Amino acid sequence: MTKKLTIDSAFKIENIVASANLGVELDLYTIASKIRNIEYEPEQFPGAILKLKEPKASLLLFKNGKVICTGCKNEREVKYALERAIKLLASYAKPLPVPKK
Repeated sequence: MTKKLTIDSAFKIENIVASANLGVELDLYTIASKIRNIEYEPEQFPGAILKLKEPKASLLLFKNGKVICTGCKNEREVKYALERAIKLLASYAKPLPVPKK
C-alpha cells in the first residue's frame, strides 16, 4: 500500500531583500568612523554594513549610493529602515559626479 504525500503550501515571510538607490555618493570611510553600528573593511568587501536594531535589519551601503536592505519582514519595515539610514547618512552624502560627455 502506497501512502500519498500531501504538501502544505502555507508559508510565512521571514526575510525580505530590497534594493534602493539614494542618488548620492557615500564616503564610506568617514561614515564608518563617525557612525556606530557600521562595519567597513574594504579589503574584504566593498560595502559598509549598517546594522539596525529597530527594525532588525542590515543594510549594505555602497559608495555609489546603492543600498541593499535585508532582514525586514514586510515593506513597512523596509521603508522605515531606509528612512533611518537616510537620516544617519544625510550629512555624509555628496551629489553624484556629473558624467563627462
